[in-house]
Amino acid sequence: MNDNTLFKKIYNHPLITHQILQKVKEKHYLIFFKKGERLFKINQSSNHYFVLKSGLVRTQVTDYRGNDITTQFFTPGNIVIAPLALFKKSTPIENAFALTDCQVWAISFQDFQCLFENNIEIAEWGRLWMAEQITKLKRRSIEMITEDATRRYIKLIKSKPEIIQQAPLKHIASYLGVTDTSLSRIRKNISL
Repeated sequence: MNDNTLFKKIYNHPLITHQILQKVKEKHYLIFFKKGERLFKINQSSNHYFVLKSGLVRTQVTDYRGNDITTQFFTPGNIVIAPLALFKKSTPIENAFALTDCQVWAISFQDFQCLFENNIEIAEWGRLWMAEQITKLKRRSIEMITEDATRRYIKLIKSKPEIIQQAPLKHIASYLGVTDTSLSRIRKNISL
């Protein structure tokens, strides 16, 4: 996806004109992360968010038993962000790692805040974006309770095939809330 298409996709809102979009784009700058590098870290301040241009990113936490749990995957066209850290001026509650080499468009919180305060169009976009994220989070938390792992895996295959192709199975398994062995069994049963 070219950069203009990427920014149009990310900052999609009826009030955002080409001129406003150009203002937003000018505040971003390109950064490269190598596979394994952190985009942000638990308990370290985070002053940027990232528009993922290429690659695959995951966020993770360590549970009370010491297990590495994937909380989310990000694919090109997603915003990689630690929202509480950014907007509440606290530290991230999860780590973000590049699972592959990644290119991201970064924007500082200060630049974003300036755009947000001086452009009602960006403020409206931000409210809509946050509402969509809350809806996705709520849907995922309900699906973790109401759907079995096979159904969640099939949905992931259909919605984000690049995750299945590029992420290690242990990360996919933890994201789905199952063990590696259970995911292998699910994959075997689906391919039959």
